[in-house]
Amino acid sequence: MTIAFTICSINYLAQARTLGDSLKSTNPEILFFIGLVDSLDGILFEDSFAPDFPMIEIDKIEISGFQEMADRYNITELNTAVKPFYFTYFFKRYPEAENVIYFDPDIIVFQPLTGLLNSLKIHPAVLIPHINTPIEDRLTPNELHHLNTGVYNLGFVAFSRSEENDNFIKWWEEKLRYECLIDLCNGLFVDQNWMNFLPIFVPNTLIERNPGYNAAYWNLHERTFSFQDGTFLVNGEHPLIFFHYSGYDPAKPEILSKYQDRFELAQRADLTELFKLYRESLLAKGNAYYRKFQCFYIKPTPVRRYQRVRKWLNMPLKYMIERLETM
Repeated sequence: MTIAFTICSINYLAQARTLGDSLKSTNPEILFFIGLVDSLDGILFEDSFAPDFPMIEIDKIEISGFQEMADRYNITELNTAVKPFYFTYFFKRYPEAENVIYFDPDIIVFQPLTGLLNSLKIHPAVLIPHINTPIEDRLTPNELHHLNTGVYNLGFVAFSRSEENDNFIKWWEEKLRYECLIDLCNGLFVDQNWMNFLPIFVPNTLIERNPGYNAAYWNLHERTFSFQDGTFLVNGEHPLIFFHYSGYDPAKPEILSKYQDRFELAQRADLTELFKLYRESLLAKGNAYYRKFQCFYIKPTPVRRYQRVRKWLNMPLKYMIERLETM
């Protein structure tokens, strides 16, 4: 059995539902879950916006010290920091699960994941690099950005059941308790740079370079798209397995991604149908409706800043001095 899951707060449920529907239509044998970093207590969705997929609320997976993590992180950091804990939950809760796969919610899966599942039979883990080939300009993002934010994109990672993966995931959990920050000056970009260690600590990890996997704004310099016989193709020959719409806002349909300045959608006619499909799905799935919900666990910025100052002032003097000396 294979489990796939995503992680989001209520405000991203339109994306999560779109991902779930795409998996259901292409891979009906895979069990899909939404890891919800939010609380449904007192929440009553309108009937048309009630998610069709099981949602596992974050308090149900019993993360020790979770409230401290919520106090420490913003919404992006927190949704990322709990990722390894959900892997642990699914492997423990479902002993029959041979594989557990993570997808960011802003992904559409277009094909059966047959190749990936075959890879997991001989490799304990699968990662996908941001790029396969050099970038020939200085626009954003380029290789320097990827050095800062991670060689691999953690919108996807897959593990098969094994003791070495259990050990890695446990290590990953402890790193993300405290160091899942967007803090480039200290070498941190949520969980992505930590994943540079996976091929080292788990040596038979597969680095998947098939351009049909995880197509996104960061690798469009090396990928073009076409539609033939009902299938989206990459570079004219590889079926598009899944597309990652990171940074896309359906309220600004002309902008490919807010995180890049290399391409405009108007320049890339090959992307027109892919983004039209995604925008229509998000609008139909209630993107504007869910965006109104505030994450239960994330306090307003001034409150979080006050809590951090109070925590600092309550530290023992010796510890404060040690921290200052390392800055």
